Amino acid sequence: MEMTARHYDVVIVGAGVGGGAMANRLAATGARVLMIERGIYLPREADNWSVKAVFHDKKYTTAETWRDRSGKAFNPSTFYYVGGNSKFFGAATVRFRKEDFEDLEHEGGTAPAWPVSYDEFAPYYDEAERLMGTHGTAGEDPIEPPRSGPFPHPAIGHEPEIQAIADKLRGKGLRPFSLPIAIDRHEGGACIRCATCDGFACKLGAKNDAEVRLVGPALKTGLVDLILETKALRFLTDATGRKVTGIEVEQDGQRRTIHGDLFISAAGAINSAALLLRSANDKHPGGLGNTSSDQLGRNYMAHNNTAMMAVHPFRKNGVTFQKSLAINDFYLANDVQPYPLGNIQGLGKLQGGMLTASVPFIPEWLMDRFAERSVDWWLMSEDLPDPDNRITLDSDGTIRVNYTANNLKAHRELVKHWSGVMRSLGYPIILTQKMDITVSMHQCGTARFGTDPATSVLDANCKAWDLDNLYVVDASFLPSSTGFNPSLTIVAQAIRTAEHIATHVLRAEKVA
Repeated sequence: MEMTARHYDVVIVGAGVGGGAMANRLAATGARVLMIERGIYLPREADNWSVKAVFHDKKYTTAETWRDRSGKAFNPSTFYYVGGNSKFFGAATVRFRKEDFEDLEHEGGTAPAWPVSYDEFAPYYDEAERLMGTHGTAGEDPIEPPRSGPFPHPAIGHEPEIQAIADKLRGKGLRPFSLPIAIDRHEGGACIRCATCDGFACKLGAKNDAEVRLVGPALKTGLVDLILETKALRFLTDATGRKVTGIEVEQDGQRRTIHGDLFISAAGAINSAALLLRSANDKHPGGLGNTSSDQLGRNYMAHNNTAMMAVHPFRKNGVTFQKSLAINDFYLANDVQPYPLGNIQGLGKLQGGMLTASVPFIPEWLMDRFAERSVDWWLMSEDLPDPDNRITLDSDGTIRVNYTANNLKAHRELVKHWSGVMRSLGYPIILTQKMDITVSMHQCGTARFGTDPATSVLDANCKAWDLDNLYVVDASFLPSSTGFNPSLTIVAQAIRTAEHIATHVLRAEKVA
């Protein structure tokens, strides 16, 4: 859709999981909604499943550069398309634990309590799972939080190689469970259970990403418009600084202003922070939402993540779809350490070319041999909010990610312990790769919500404290990163915020 002069009830920046869920829910209220997306629709093509195109040529990754704390430029693993980063996610849609909503002590410090409890949040998880089409089995996860009923769809099941590992783990007293996952695998579904899901886009549309499950259905209502290749530059406010009146955007080299009544930033935790910082004016010299707290951009988190290959030198792993199993025995205080270590889940089956993209000095033929014989895991530990880990803008407008990892002792212990478990199962060769600052798929925390405007950017409904009509509904709101994939929680919070807007804002305006 071309640039529009129409006045909208709601203007949403970003067409990922947060913006998509918000548009999906607000369309049901009859509101006129505009979504602004800087990217395009990701084409469904052969290269979607090409290791060379995705991992070596980085065909779909943004070409822009950010800078790290030292000023060194890097190319972030982020994707600008309808559906956002979810186009390349592994489709894990996991609820945070009840304990994650409370103060939770870690070896490296305390993950702070949320302004809402898990019990308040749980109904929105129910709806988020339904929207995303999550597969899973209730009652398997040993630390599963309370839920009102079964998953929308049954677990996808394990292939024989993974089932054998699950059985061996149970024999060691562990409690593996079916990873909740959002793919179109039910009867009549499009999923063929291929090896190119985790880390790839789906050329069949069988991965339940934000485009497929959220944005597409919202557009079909006829109440939601979407403009592409349009970069949001800054929000504009009225003279009081309390109300956003429009958003300045750039499309085809031209700058224009789009007007609306309500504005929602859902551009991702890094880009939402950058957008609000760029929107500074005389009433908000530190950026929108930053006047009361100086918290905007601070407390950036992205998880401590390690990919692991456990290799059996004499036995090939014939699995195709590997991402079906997870282990939470070490997520909270456990028998290994009296503090949380993290979550372990199957990683999409690694292929040799995927590995040489990040370790080019190892011959591809050797990595192919390893990949044929490996079981692959994703180990994820919580990193903790630190006000000095923050998103800022350099004088030339470039995004700077000032980040130093923390809570690393717990993560190292998780990697060490799981390496030992894998060796005990007959996999003597363990290869690991810790993710660095370029891996920004789990970015969160730059505009956290809370109950005190002095310590948070957003209120408990994700409205900016300092403005009357500006909300943020991507992972910026997260006060803690937890040790799980954030997608489902972003969707749930967007549903919760949309309910608040529909009930207390749009309805109130109609009455007035």
